[in-house]
This record gives sequence, C-alpha cells and structure tokens, in this order.
Amino acid sequence: MTSGNAIVVVNAGSSSIKFSLFREDGPDLSVFLKGQIEGLGADGAHFSAHDIGGELVAEKRWTGEAVTHDDAMRRLLDFVHGHLGAYRVDAVAHRIVHGGAEFSGPIRLTAEALANLERLTPLAPLHQPHNLAPVRTLFSIAPQISQVGCFDTGFHASQPPLAQAFALPPEITDRGVRRYGFHGLSYEYIASVLPRYDPALAQARVIVAHLGNGASLCALKAGRSVASTMGFTAVDGLPMGTRSGALDPGVILYLIDEMKMGPRELEQLLYKQSGLLGVSGVSSDMRSLEASSDPRARLAIDLFVYRIGREIGSLAAALGGLDALVFTAGIGEHSASLRRAVCEDAAWLGLVLAETANEAGAGKISAPGSRVSAFVIPTDEELMIARHARNLLAGEEP
Repeated sequence: MTSGNAIVVVNAGSSSIKFSLFREDGPDLSVFLKGQIEGLGADGAHFSAHDIGGELVAEKRWTGEAVTHDDAMRRLLDFVHGHLGAYRVDAVAHRIVHGGAEFSGPIRLTAEALANLERLTPLAPLHQPHNLAPVRTLFSIAPQISQVGCFDTGFHASQPPLAQAFALPPEITDRGVRRYGFHGLSYEYIASVLPRYDPALAQARVIVAHLGNGASLCALKAGRSVASTMGFTAVDGLPMGTRSGALDPGVILYLIDEMKMGPRELEQLLYKQSGLLGVSGVSSDMRSLEASSDPRARLAIDLFVYRIGREIGSLAAALGGLDALVFTAGIGEHSASLRRAVCEDAAWLGLVLAETANEAGAGKISAPGSRVSAFVIPTDEELMIARHARNLLAGEEP
C-alpha cells in the first residue's frame, strides 16, 4: 500500500453498521472518522459520523422507509468517498464473528470464502449473516475494492486441543462442536500493547477481562490465548448485558420439558432476556445498575462480580499462576467500583489494589509490591482489523 490509501473497517450487527475510516500516513495507521447507521430494518434509521475529536461531521435520519443492510452499505460507501479528500479506499475490512476451524487468521474475501463462511451460520446464527451481508453488497457495487475478513475466533486457535474440547462423542465433535472463544480481536490488540505498559508482560501469565455488554475473560501466556470463558457460542461463560452466560445443560432440558419452550424462545431467553437485564429487571447497562437503588440491580452486579472471580480462579489454574490482570472494554475501562470489587475477590492471588489509581482510571491500578499487577488498557478492535488488512494486502500475512 502507498501513501494516500485508506481502509474502511466495518462491524455489522443485526440492526446497525458501525464503521471506522483509517488512513495510512507512512508506516502508521490513523483513524480520522467514525460513525454508524443504526435502526436498520425499521423506519427512522439514523446515520452519524464524528471526527477523531468527537465533533459531528454528518448526520441524517431516514423516515418513511426501512433502510436495509444493503442500502446502508451503499450510502456508507458514498459518504466515505465524499470525505476522503486526497485518499482512496484501498480495502474494506470486516469484523466477522466466526471463522470456524478453517479460518484462524485474516483472509482476502472472495466469493468462495464467502460461501464457506456462510456455511458457518449455524455456529453463530445471530451474528454471522449480518457480518457477511456487507461483504456481499460490496461484491456487487464495488468489486474493484479489496475486502478482508478478520475473525473474533481466530486468536484463540492457539489454544491447546484439550482447552477446545467438549466431552462429547466424535460424531458430534467432528461436526465442529468445540470451544472456539470470541472477542479475539480485542484480546489480540491487548496482547500487542501489553509490553508498552510493562516489558515483562510480553512473556507473562495474564488474564484479560473484556467486560462490556458482551463479556468474557481470556488467559494469555506469552501473548497467546491458552483458555477463554466463551466456548462454542458467544453466550457461554460470564453473565453479560442480556446473555445468560454458562448454564447447566439440564436447565435447557427443564425449560423444554416443563415450560414447553421451543428453540427460538430459548434463543430469545438466553441471548436477549437474561444476564444483567434478566436478573435486575432494570437494565442491561452497568451505569444504570450502579445508579439504581433497586436491590435487584445490586444482585445483578454482585452476581457478575462473583462469576468473574470464579472464572479468574479457573483461568489462573489453566495458566499455572497469574502475573497480571487487565481490564478492558466499556465496563472494564470505566467502572472503578466494578474493578475494585473484582480485585478484592482476587486478593487471594496476591493482587493489592491502588485505590487512588483505580479511581483515576490509571494505566496501572495495582499497589507497589502487589504480587499480581493490575492494569486498565483501552481496547481497539478496529485498529487491529485495519492493521491486519494493511499487512495482508502488503503481503506480510498469508
């Protein structure tokens, strides 16, 4: 790639498309626009874009029509081309939740690759179709633009086989039923910047807590994933904003037998009606729960913290000890009270919190002399995706 090129990073969900526009200035990538189109599929879809300083660059609302993912990508591409200046779009890079067993690293997206990724839809039915819709649209309207796929599962491909296995018969596991892990692009970014905070972390045993509306933990050894709390799907592990987290499989059998729930009802319950929202009955947003006087809100927070503590113990066992704990993502980066509670639960590992640093959201929040260090590190999945796209197109990655 040469100077003057730009990369569009796209993250498409069920009702929104988020984008970040990066330009290459010499060896560096810098983001200069971010935005989203939300409310897709319904009347009143809303588009907004902001510059790096947070200033509103453009805004539009469409009334009287239901904007589809296809419409949104067409309008987004028009907007991008109108705001590039001397730059040109060299690639569109997509966050794709599931790469299955076949795709463990970034790839150039072709019609054949798209067909293979569509076959993985049963592994991520609520995410994969929406992630792939913009790819198909761009093949149609801008076939000259290179497209790159980056997978949330890819970073965890380094996990030992035992960490990926379920105790199920081979006729099931041979169909791809195993632990994949998710939030991999976030963990990969954190692993890449850990040495900036402490050079010793490059070879250390680290647990990263990606705590947002989707939440998980990942055990890193020397920067590689060795275990994670999410498994076959992104509903496993910790309770989340609206997702249940890990359940005894017998609960599902009970819901089928005794409450006569069908597959789609179960899907709604586990993905949309559980987690912080389901327990509290108040909100899926940690900020609202922390501000609420409702005892159910407190219960939801306490359960979240308890489950994080349990999983930290499990991952520390997988690592054979722990050198550092890293908080990232929306809750992890912004909730000092949540970090305090988690660190208090991890005191048995030798973690001592520095209260003032934690309240300030400093980079390092553990006290001097703490056997386990603690950090707050902002994640940047979009930059990770843009880097992968640049390197892949430059021939630095297979």
